[in-house]
Amino acid sequence: MRFAAVTGRAVLIDGDRAVDIQRASRDRFPSDPMALLEQWDALRDWAVGRDTATAEQSFVPDPAELTAPAPRPRQVFAVALNYPPHAAEAGFTPPSDPLVFTKFPTCVTGPTGTIELPPGKVDWEVELVAVMGAPAHRVPAERAWPAVAGLTVGQDISERVVQSRGTPAQFGLGKSFPGFGPTGPVLVTPDEFADPDDLEITGLLNGDVMQHDRTASMIFAVPELIARISAIVPLLPGDLIFTGTPAGVGNRRNPPRYLRPGDELVSRIEGIGELRQNFSRSALATAEASTTTSIETEGVGFA
Repeated sequence: MRFAAVTGRAVLIDGDRAVDIQRASRDRFPSDPMALLEQWDALRDWAVGRDTATAEQSFVPDPAELTAPAPRPRQVFAVALNYPPHAAEAGFTPPSDPLVFTKFPTCVTGPTGTIELPPGKVDWEVELVAVMGAPAHRVPAERAWPAVAGLTVGQDISERVVQSRGTPAQFGLGKSFPGFGPTGPVLVTPDEFADPDDLEITGLLNGDVMQHDRTASMIFAVPELIARISAIVPLLPGDLIFTGTPAGVGNRRNPPRYLRPGDELVSRIEGIGELRQNFSRSALATAEASTTTSIETEGVGFA
């Protein structure tokens, strides 16, 4: 099943067509994607065998109207150094336990749009995102996939100056400016993939490949991350887990390359689709640029 939101309303996707879930179910289900994630099993049962492409109510959605498939998560987890090549480029040994931090939910946005660049050094991190579809607390890895509603594409956009300010570093703040959590374009249930643990993942900047790997390279796969996180924190329907980024982030390039006004960032995962973000300079960044010539802090940038 492929699930999305069009102007905030939940839809089922089949090829290039969509059907509004509330209308097609005759109000059995609500239009709010977050409310539907609380009823995920019932929704899947209703959707089985439904021919969305030829349904009378189906329509071709405008890609610009797609919004985040899980727009208001209560919790957003993210994982650092989960691909060995990324750990190596950052100068770290691959961790023996997941390095988990959080992004604040207000940064979550949809698959397309323009993001204002704050002052500092803004970097990219393409990631596979797992969206929870059931409560999960102390769930072992072998029982984790049934708690997942689906997988989507994410960008853990990061401003490296704020991220590395202070001891310990300010990961949550540096990664949570408005628009710094793009997700989408659709949520795809695990059964749609030949192997949900092995998907091609690619990040492009202005058409050039910056990041490329397969999610099978992750040190901790989705089920293991759910097991490790839920051993401590109860996971809730609609929660997001950003599972880590491959090598190729901007602050580890030589010379470093950060996002600039006019850049286009494309984030793509096999079997799901792509995000497409453009960037503009914020009024705050413009004002700061007029009073300072440089920002000295490079930032740790290991996630």
